[in-house]
Amino acid sequence: MAERSAPDAGECIPAGSAPSGEEGGERILVVGPSWVGDMVMAQSLFMTLKARYPGCRIGVLAPAWSLPVLERMAEVDEGVALDVGHGEFGWSTRRRVARSLRGRFDRAIVLPRSWKSALVPFLAGISRRTGFTGEQRYGLLNDRRRLDKAVLDQTVKRFVALGLPAEEAAAGGFPVPRPQLAVDGGNLAELRRVHGLSSRSAIGLMPGAEYGPAKQWPLEHFRTLAGALVAEGFEVRVLGGPKDDEAGRTIAEGLAQVHNLCGRTRLADAVDLLADCRQVVTNDSGLMHVAAAAGTRVHALYGSSSPAYTPPLTDSAEIHYLALDCSPCFARTCPLGHTRCLVELSPERLLASVLGAGRRLAVEE
Repeated sequence: MAERSAPDAGECIPAGSAPSGEEGGERILVVGPSWVGDMVMAQSLFMTLKARYPGCRIGVLAPAWSLPVLERMAEVDEGVALDVGHGEFGWSTRRRVARSLRGRFDRAIVLPRSWKSALVPFLAGISRRTGFTGEQRYGLLNDRRRLDKAVLDQTVKRFVALGLPAEEAAAGGFPVPRPQLAVDGGNLAELRRVHGLSSRSAIGLMPGAEYGPAKQWPLEHFRTLAGALVAEGFEVRVLGGPKDDEAGRTIAEGLAQVHNLCGRTRLADAVDLLADCRQVVTNDSGLMHVAAAAGTRVHALYGSSSPAYTPPLTDSAEIHYLALDCSPCFARTCPLGHTRCLVELSPERLLASVLGAGRRLAVEE
């Protein structure tokens, strides 16, 4: 399917299906994160804001690639594209976007902790600007919060905390709503047709992890599992971005009923395809969070990262984590060179887990 053309920096795109806000409702700009999984988790903040401040209007300043995901969040009234490359300062772009936002928002919540992420709300003259202290953002933020990592021990809690009064956020123990992405049934039907997908129950496999190879289950394990799932009567869908295409081809080559969709779908398409999967097996990645928010049962593989810090936000998940002495190291590549934390998670273990969960799901239905 054709990619949507990227919006210009500062272009406002209607998102979600929320009402535009009651007359006089607070107008809140959220500066969103730059990773897929973090953007999904940010929906917990949006849900909190809508519940706490009925009639508020939420705009999200975010990378252009994330706008289709924001459109699947009912709480988001508009997405504002900030098309600045990763690691790029983009001074002129930030000034231009800031000018377009002047007078449009009453307060801003800045989720990233970098200095440059706080620039647009400051340049736009938004009167109240909330964020965690970091990178000497004095002046750029005027409602600076201290990050207590013992209390706010998960990324999603940190996001939600910034939408709460400071005293309540510091105490912890507040509710964290779970992300829930809308599914487009018409788009799903078209995706099934275009990609020749079958009527078999589908299992999704997500071999990518943007952070690095220390978070990636071995491709030979994915391929072994794919073959075993086909033998059990499933269709297998391998999903990921263009960078994952080679991994997808390695997994799917020569296996009937295994579809390599890496780089062949948009991010919004992944929402629909994952919602249609019976279960998914995934690294700790952005698509893991998309699958959880789409309502699919998740089998999450953890090696260098911690399931305590960024778990899938759903009750329908099984965590596969060996908790070796060297885990979690949070490194991009294994410092010891063996990646035992993932290599020793066998395909047989995952197959048994998927089949066992399938039997339980069948009973529940």
